[in-house]
Amino acid sequence: MHIHTGQGSQRQQGYVAEYVISAVEEFNNNKNPPTPQLVSFNAEDVRKQAAASTQRFEEGKPLSALDGIFMAIKDDIDCYPHPSKGGTTWFDEVRAVDKDAVCVSRLRSCGVIFVGKANMHEFGQGTTGNNPNNGTTRNPHNAERYTGGSSSGPAAIVASGICSAALGTDGGGSVRIPSSLCGVVGLKTTFGRTDIKGALYDGGTLEIIGPIASSVEDIMLVYAAILGASPADKLSLSPSIPCLPDLSSHHEESSILGSMRLGKYTEWFNDVFSPDISTKCEDILNLLSQTYGCKVVEVTIPELHQTRTSHLVSIGSEALAALAPHCQSGNDKKFTLDTRTNLALFRSFTASDYVAAQRLRRRVMYYHMEIFKTVDVIVTPTTGMTAPLIRTRALENGETNLKVTGSLMRFILAGNLIGLPAISVPVGYDKQGLPIGLQIIGRPWGEATILRLAAACEALRSETKKPASYFDVLKGH
Repeated sequence: MHIHTGQGSQRQQGYVAEYVISAVEEFNNNKNPPTPQLVSFNAEDVRKQAAASTQRFEEGKPLSALDGIFMAIKDDIDCYPHPSKGGTTWFDEVRAVDKDAVCVSRLRSCGVIFVGKANMHEFGQGTTGNNPNNGTTRNPHNAERYTGGSSSGPAAIVASGICSAALGTDGGGSVRIPSSLCGVVGLKTTFGRTDIKGALYDGGTLEIIGPIASSVEDIMLVYAAILGASPADKLSLSPSIPCLPDLSSHHEESSILGSMRLGKYTEWFNDVFSPDISTKCEDILNLLSQTYGCKVVEVTIPELHQTRTSHLVSIGSEALAALAPHCQSGNDKKFTLDTRTNLALFRSFTASDYVAAQRLRRRVMYYHMEIFKTVDVIVTPTTGMTAPLIRTRALENGETNLKVTGSLMRFILAGNLIGLPAISVPVGYDKQGLPIGLQIIGRPWGEATILRLAAACEALRSETKKPASYFDVLKGH
């Protein structure tokens, strides 16, 4: 459901809320196999928010273009009065929620209706979305497949049609990976472009809060609402003035797109598990060149393996530092085996490892900024594989599959390690009907450029289909 469509129905009557509630309850309780998308949900609270929105429209006083839009919030972002458990069974016992995260507060002031907290891979410590604590969210395109993670619930609830948009967090592809695997759009902003205060990992240097939606236009609406760096980031990062592309003028759009140079590292681009992925992504690049005159420029990105190591040491050390105060009394034993395995690895990192990772981080930034002297964006597949199969035993005990993790994270790490903006946009399907995403990486603070190109890709896309598991909340089925 697109935002403008959902808002129009909300303006006419409040029945959409009942359809949303019905859909949430069906997906959480009645689906076979179970596919829990929300982990905290209060039907009466949803009805109350919907009634307030309907009244504003009846009085001719909607708060914004987002008034009356249904959104889900990932379980590691505060959305009062829901608890923030981070996909665990216990974290709300050591950390209470008494107010909204900054991004959630901004959306609430726009009239957004929050349906609840969406499922996730426990503490973001995985890329599949597997969660033995809450049950594992299933991919709407194929219930035997993972959604990707860690923002599994947000991507699935948007792809299923229940919500127009959702908020996720992205410290290692956690917005872009599930967006690609579920066939929706996911934006990872420049680090510091939005305020992360109120997320469980709000003191790190890699993670951001970003929107997931069914279209680039909807991404832009949510992004515009949550924009605004924290006071500390304004001082330390000096973000440029944010702007959005004007997509209304076709002639102007064609002129701007025609001047774009798209950087492609072919050897890396083709390093995928299934050739369908690189083929579909190559097809859309060819269409961009044929339609608008975009120029594809061959580039080389050095030290990709070292980049992965630097990211792992950086995010692992920061995750351990964030969790350590809460794990002193044996709470770490309550984590799933998957999370405990990761934390054991993170504990092996030394201070020297972390310092070395930061030095490498500076070098990786230098490499990319040199590349951006010759191109406007870098294009890659979003993931190296489409949605992986769910093993039955993994549903109960979780799983650690480094081969799958490596394939899913293959292209996304620079965006987090050096803070670049990146977006995943659907470009087609593999031979099994599973979605494929193209990733567009921009210069620091270059969200407008990647959004413009993503919208062009979306317009050129020829293959679109509703997921096998889809609920039309405007019609109630």
